[in-house]
Amino acid sequence: MPLTHFDAQGQAHMVDVSDKDVTDRVAVAAGHIKMASETFEIISEGRAKKGDVLGIARLAGIMGAKKTPDLIPLCHPLPVTKVAVELTLDPDLPGVLIEATVKTSGQTGVEMEALTAVSTAALTVYDMTKAVDKAMEIGGIRVLLKDGGKSGRYEAK
Repeated sequence: MPLTHFDAQGQAHMVDVSDKDVTDRVAVAAGHIKMASETFEIISEGRAKKGDVLGIARLAGIMGAKKTPDLIPLCHPLPVTKVAVELTLDPDLPGVLIEATVKTSGQTGVEMEALTAVSTAALTVYDMTKAVDKAMEIGGIRVLLKDGGKSGRYEAK
């Protein structure tokens, strides 16, 4: 299958979606940030000097989803109708599990918005706690679900 963001000469271009049907679309993405046990405790006990780490990271994820076309060069600006970001403390990592759900009614999907929401939330957790743990690891960022449009439904295994 050819890559859609390149023309016949191999030049990058924005995909023309004007002939696509407007459909309801949803994407869910997930990722995590691993950290030292001490950092996990600071977050879970609400002792971070910069404030409510999970609350601020949730807002950052929502804002990131809305700014996706400003960050990813060939993304279409979309009328995002819902962004939900969930951050869950996981003592087994130890760290934070992040999941973002994005919805729209449009001519192209919202996978990039969901991925950007997860990435922005994870980066915000890092930024808010880096003073005590510079070795945190962000990872596992992936699309779990994509639905709507001509290509139909995708669910990660």
